[in-house]
Amino acid sequence: MAVKTGRYLLARPGIPDRPDSLGDIMAVVASCLYREGRRMEEVPFSAVAVPAEPHDFIWIGLHEPTAEEMALLKARFDLHELSVDDALNPLQTPKLSAYDDQIFVLAQTAKLEGDRIVYGRTGIFVGERYIITVRHGSERGHGALRGRLEMSPHTLSHGTDYILHAILDFIVDGYLPIARTIEDSVLDMERTMLDAFLDRDQIKLIFRLRREVILFQRVLDAMLDLCGKLVHLDLPCLDAEAKPYFRDALQHMHRVEQTVGGLRDVITSVFEASNLLEQQRQGTITRQLASWAAILAVPTAIAGIYGMNFENMPELGTRYGYFVVLGIITVFCSVLYFRFKRYKWI
Repeated sequence: MAVKTGRYLLARPGIPDRPDSLGDIMAVVASCLYREGRRMEEVPFSAVAVPAEPHDFIWIGLHEPTAEEMALLKARFDLHELSVDDALNPLQTPKLSAYDDQIFVLAQTAKLEGDRIVYGRTGIFVGERYIITVRHGSERGHGALRGRLEMSPHTLSHGTDYILHAILDFIVDGYLPIARTIEDSVLDMERTMLDAFLDRDQIKLIFRLRREVILFQRVLDAMLDLCGKLVHLDLPCLDAEAKPYFRDALQHMHRVEQTVGGLRDVITSVFEASNLLEQQRQGTITRQLASWAAILAVPTAIAGIYGMNFENMPELGTRYGYFVVLGIITVFCSVLYFRFKRYKWI
């Protein structure tokens, strides 16, 4: 069960990193002290501070914190004022900032709701003996991730930079299902358009998905730049031995970016192919109408000529003229019909 300290909720091992009900929504979802990679104790939010022992670190997880709560963390951990402002800014894009002996990473989370991609933010403050995660607009907590890492004390013992990699990898893992879900929707429409015209709602959906993919691409570009800096720059709190892990996250980002880039091309090709097929169907209908109009023009012309009310017209007194004219109409119409049939116009 979870332990409440004042107005805060501290998670127990094995309990999801989230409150049990809306009435229990708290800013602090976990605040734990680790020693040599092993979880030692939960720390009340009122008592959080940089651990005194060199091999200890504290991992604090917050969800939708207030400005007052962030001010307390700023004072206790000497967080840079600009990084705190960035963590609270709802319009801030992914970025990486280094301040003396600490770094601040702001990553963007994404979730597909219907045919819209909803974005959130996760700010990560990293020092030698602390790591603080601040989630805004993201309901995908880090409880399961924390549990997996706690099952491997050897990994946690390497320090906060390895936790930073795990969180970034966790965020990037949420991107690929979005691309695959949108891709499945587009492929369904692709199969539909081969049999029938896309209706108005489907065309509107294509444009909505294209817009969402373009915006998603911008987020991925910013995240690629962020991961690239973690790989190529010398930053405080990041050991050289952790570089391969961040390089793996960068490669993962490249795979997602390539998938989304290909998805954008697929959406465009589906729309263009739909237009081409619609033009082809319209051309087929036009040819069919022209063919039947040409066939009907023969009896229409003959009937129109002999329908004129003149007394002196040739063949009017012929005994078998009526049957001859019907035969001529039949022959001409049959010739035209089989010629158009041969050319596949009808």
